[in-house]
Amino acid sequence: MNLTYFLFFICIVVCTLIITYWAAKRSVTTNIFYTAAGSLTGFQNGMAIAGDFISAASFLGIVGTIAFSGYDGFLYSIGFLVSYLVVLFLIAEPVHRLGKYSLGDVICSRFPGSSMRLIMAFGAFTISILYMVPQLVASGFLLRLLLDIDYSVSVLVIGSLMTIYVMFGGMIATSWVQIVKTIVLMSGTFLLSLIVLSNYNWNVPAIITDVKERSLLGEYFFHPGHLFDSPIELISLQLALILGTAGLPHILIRLFTVKNTFEVRRSLLSATWIIGTFYLMTLILGLGTIALLGYEALVATDPTGNLAAPLLAQAVGGDFLLAFISAVAFTTIVAVVAGLVISATTAFSHDIYHMIWKKGKSTEKEQLYAARWTALAIGLLSTVFALRLETMNVTFLVSMTFIVAASSIFPVLLFTIYWKRFNRTGVVAGMFCGLIASLLLLVLGPHIMDTENGLIARDAIIPLYNPGIIAIPIGFLGAFLGAFLSGGQAEKEASYYAFFKKAQTGSRSRSDAS
Repeated sequence: MNLTYFLFFICIVVCTLIITYWAAKRSVTTNIFYTAAGSLTGFQNGMAIAGDFISAASFLGIVGTIAFSGYDGFLYSIGFLVSYLVVLFLIAEPVHRLGKYSLGDVICSRFPGSSMRLIMAFGAFTISILYMVPQLVASGFLLRLLLDIDYSVSVLVIGSLMTIYVMFGGMIATSWVQIVKTIVLMSGTFLLSLIVLSNYNWNVPAIITDVKERSLLGEYFFHPGHLFDSPIELISLQLALILGTAGLPHILIRLFTVKNTFEVRRSLLSATWIIGTFYLMTLILGLGTIALLGYEALVATDPTGNLAAPLLAQAVGGDFLLAFISAVAFTTIVAVVAGLVISATTAFSHDIYHMIWKKGKSTEKEQLYAARWTALAIGLLSTVFALRLETMNVTFLVSMTFIVAASSIFPVLLFTIYWKRFNRTGVVAGMFCGLIASLLLLVLGPHIMDTENGLIARDAIIPLYNPGIIAIPIGFLGAFLGAFLSGGQAEKEASYYAFFKKAQTGSRSRSDAS
């Protein structure tokens, strides 16, 4: 075990536990536990959103993808960045005005009822678990690499930490862990980018020349078509990335942690600038990796490309910089997983326990008790999944999470806010059509069905690795047909316009106020 790596790891654990202890003394009400009582500023929340959004797959995976696949690798970054425009212009402010703690609150502000809450809670829970498992698996491999400890022990350490953050610190601890993660991530990435550029005396054309010489792709490195065999795959992936963010529960519930819509806009603008700057730096790191290390050396050490950033750090800065960048990757995983746990906890403890089981009559103490036990159960469940999936490459679950979110929660939210003839049947049909279609396409696709490495040893029925181009229209179509074919349940126009006015301005009619 390298002592430098161990000291960085211990430092991060101690710092995050201090934040949790500080937050635990303040998380004495459900409002504080779920949303930090709206106490964050727009810029703080923007940093937390960036910390919640930039996963280990982004930091570790995209640098390696750019190094191996050039132009196609950078397309991942573009999709992630553009997705925030959809959230900003269509979803953010209405969600903030209509909701309180969860997405179930948003839907029930127009369609009240236990069934609506149950459906939204189920969707949020499913998406959170799908996203959480690959993060935990990645953390297990990362800690095993850095500290030379067993994979199972690594996963248990991360699983325990994330559970402690949420159980005791709630949204305050989660938010500040994410803010610290953003500061550390941006600092580390910026430092590494400066070192790469300084190695070439800030001569970008020289970097590009070396990239072409040392890459297997040669002159075609900056041409499209190396990562995706078909343009349909590219379109499908971009569609999922751009629309999926607007359906991710752990991102959307962050809109409740600020006081007003001005801070909501400020949050998303801050997050967009941070995320955009980060992905621009991943381009520098990807080019620097292939230019300084070369394709053969990179493949010999790590054929997956997931360790491209740590290997680059070691090449230009030795063990100390490697330890720092690896600690950044570890902090990234911890922050994202904590955000996913608080999202799943809110969906279950608020929507199912408090609103459905207790019919909204549980006390503050009972709600906090339920939330903390829920966080513990979710932490244990996701940790068990990660332990069982050690031998399987689960990185595809990250892109699948965006597909599930874009084909289920996003259509339902969009139609609820903007279509006056949308109704309860549309909510049910949209959620289940999107969820079932995306999960079924996953099972029938090459990630699961593969003659050599798949769980099912046969040719895939659906050849697309990214089936969003099929699943997302099915989700929208299910929501539309569900509402259209049950038009007898449509709302009165006056009722919808009162709801729409509240969604867009925050003001309520006299009947609502009374």
